[in-house]
Amino acid sequence: MRTARRIPLALLGAALALTACGAPDSGSPDTDEPAAGEGAFPVTVTDATGEVTIEQAPERIVSLSASHTEMLFAIGAGDQVEAVDEYSTYPEEAPTTELSGFEPNVEAISEYDPDLVLLARSAEETADQLESLGIPALVLDAAADLEDTYAQIRLLGEATGHAEEADAEAERVESDFDAVVEDVREQVGEVDLTFYQELDDTSYSATSATFVGQVYAAFGLENIADAADEDGSGYPQLSREYIVEEDPDLIFLSYGDESAVADVAARPAFDTVTAVRNDAVYLLDADIASRWGPRVVEFAELVGQAVVENAGE
Repeated sequence: MRTARRIPLALLGAALALTACGAPDSGSPDTDEPAAGEGAFPVTVTDATGEVTIEQAPERIVSLSASHTEMLFAIGAGDQVEAVDEYSTYPEEAPTTELSGFEPNVEAISEYDPDLVLLARSAEETADQLESLGIPALVLDAAADLEDTYAQIRLLGEATGHAEEADAEAERVESDFDAVVEDVREQVGEVDLTFYQELDDTSYSATSATFVGQVYAAFGLENIADAADEDGSGYPQLSREYIVEEDPDLIFLSYGDESAVADVAARPAFDTVTAVRNDAVYLLDADIASRWGPRVVEFAELVGQAVVENAGE
């Protein structure tokens, strides 16, 4: 039994270079050249709550969503980002602060004098408070599928004056993701593997109805969490007995460090689980496996590597 198995980022020798809610509406007629970006302003986009008009190209953006912080830097808007929340740790140059994306503090946000704030849907009320101060805010849902990722990249391009770069980035991410899946399928053919992704050590998982689950589904993997999601939340808590009974071929851990792999193998009866017996318990990068930004391609590489290693088992 290994101490840990961390999948390499390069999949099958392919060199896929990595840069680094809702569809955009068309903008208004051309105005003077914006101070930042290259688009025409004012521009109106549609976020999770409705239409939002941004009068001028934003120069001081505060992002309180890690996935959207990654998107901003990937589309060339990084120089416009003034501050990000405590969990926006990628890329390294992101100006991480103690700002909270879960419980945003309007006073703390306003100290950065932002001209655009990005918020998660759970912080929708904060958008109204910011608007009352004359600070435009975009409220973005968590992506439900890959199409949402591509749409949000393009939306942020419109909102920041980087529409062309965002369109190119969305196309790149989609193309690279599809290439990883196609490469794997060409090598292994029809996939007949079951899997279980563990989100924490209390056995919460994610079904195929979630963004994370759809990444696995792209490879043809069968998710043992689907049948256990009685309330349709997308994130059921599985019993240890259920996991053993379902006997997944692959187990992915999106938390902890190398010791988490050994802990799984040491659970009662887990030595009978195919994934444990075949040394197919994989430790994922928790950030890559939980965000729906451009690094979803790396997530696909990680999953694809595991499929190739176990397809013939």
